[in-house]
Amino acid sequence: MLNPLEATLTERGEGGGYPGKRKHIGLRRFPTTTFFMYAKCMLDEKDFQRKADSAFEDLKKRLLVLGDEHGFDVEGEAGKLEILFEEPEEAKFVISPNTPVREIWISALSTSFKLGWNDSRNAFVLEKTGEDLYGVMSRVISQQLGAEVKV
Repeated sequence: MLNPLEATLTERGEGGGYPGKRKHIGLRRFPTTTFFMYAKCMLDEKDFQRKADSAFEDLKKRLLVLGDEHGFDVEGEAGKLEILFEEPEEAKFVISPNTPVREIWISALSTSFKLGWNDSRNAFVLEKTGEDLYGVMSRVISQQLGAEVKV
């Protein structure tokens, strides 16, 4: 008799072998080595939190200065930042860590950007474009304001 997990990961063999032979199908889909390679590459929670807190603190300092220069507000503490625009049109950008997946998520311009840690660059990076956290923020703020802004 199979327990629920075994029943999920196995199916009855068809043809060949002996009747009732079971084969593991779950292992073909998710090789153990892939799982362990992914887990090894992923930051542990405390390390991610330290890196994210440091990035947020530096980003907040930069944004506060830029907000004074360009007329937007920055709110939030460790764990989440919000950038509020009234001009040229009302908008809100949200930057927050997603600890379970070890990413920083940015919601801006009706788009979600997910940045993961890159050891070689020692920064959170948007894999799709290669931009780091400051590059992505420079781009979306510049696009919102219609003027070049360097974070």
